[in-house]
Amino acid sequence: MEGKYVAYVGTYTHENSVGIHIYDVDELRGTLTERKVVPINNPSDLIVSHSGKYLYSIADEGVEAFAIQPDGDLIPINKKWIGGMRGCYVELDDEDRYLFVGGYHDGRVSMMRLSEDGGVAEIADGIFHKGLGRGVAERASRPHVHCVKVTPDQKFLCAVDSGLDHVKIYRINYERGRIKLADILRCELDSGPRMIRFSVDGRFAYVLCELKNTVDVYKYYVEDDQPVFERVQSISTDYEDEGIACNASGIEHSADGKYLFVSNVGINDVIIYKIDKNTGMLTLDMETRISGDYPKALAVFPDGHHFVSLNHDSNEIRTFKINYEKKYCLMDARPVQVETPNCIYIHKLK
Repeated sequence: MEGKYVAYVGTYTHENSVGIHIYDVDELRGTLTERKVVPINNPSDLIVSHSGKYLYSIADEGVEAFAIQPDGDLIPINKKWIGGMRGCYVELDDEDRYLFVGGYHDGRVSMMRLSEDGGVAEIADGIFHKGLGRGVAERASRPHVHCVKVTPDQKFLCAVDSGLDHVKIYRINYERGRIKLADILRCELDSGPRMIRFSVDGRFAYVLCELKNTVDVYKYYVEDDQPVFERVQSISTDYEDEGIACNASGIEHSADGKYLFVSNVGINDVIIYKIDKNTGMLTLDMETRISGDYPKALAVFPDGHHFVSLNHDSNEIRTFKINYEKKYCLMDARPVQVETPNCIYIHKLK
């Protein structure tokens, strides 16, 4: 199985789907071929350990751990409650010591210990965000942790709160299993920060703002043992501005770190930006309509020549081939039918 990949796709299971769909990936052709579905309740986000041995997923019960088999199959290990309502995002430190969970519904950040066998152990720490947002709508009136991400230096955990328009930055104490607030990155009011990603070299951070339809670019560094985020750019994700309701939804890098991909619901497209390696700033490179509804998430193939769009409301995954020289993308395979896809992780088999 050397050099082969599988894709794990999490789906909502309140209708006909039953869990995590496993696909064989043909990187050259840009195709996904379904092999199996692993039962789990509402896996709205998932992640593979840095060791490549385990997969962790959100579940209604909290989080669930799986052992990854040589062919990519998943064997359940255990489930654990996270100390609050169901989560929406999972993250790991580089040494696979802790699983971090973001809670959209209750604004909680949970820190879970991991066992030597890959299972999820007890809750190490947990913090509920407090405060009121500025907006009238429910989603902007109270804390909603939409994403948690460990900084590249492994010192801090960024918790993106779309309700408070904050990115709260926690210092991680790995020995004691604790997180403590170190700083707050205050985004523009009513911008709705949704996701954060760091550049491949760790020098820049990209915050996707769902309601403002922008990517805010920050220079990231540590000074006097404190995290510093210095904003250098804010670029629109809705550059056509056709009067169509639009919300930025997904964000991912290409593996080589040269391009940033962003999906937009409403206008239903994917924007590809070129990244300046010296400044981290973005330049619009191309735009692609994805011929589906609600591109909730996306993924870039490891070789960077294809991307996939998970079209949540039209119940499908579509694959597009990228022509960087001529600056266009074309759908390169038949749509894959799957009910309410939410998240995807492309994993290289050992």
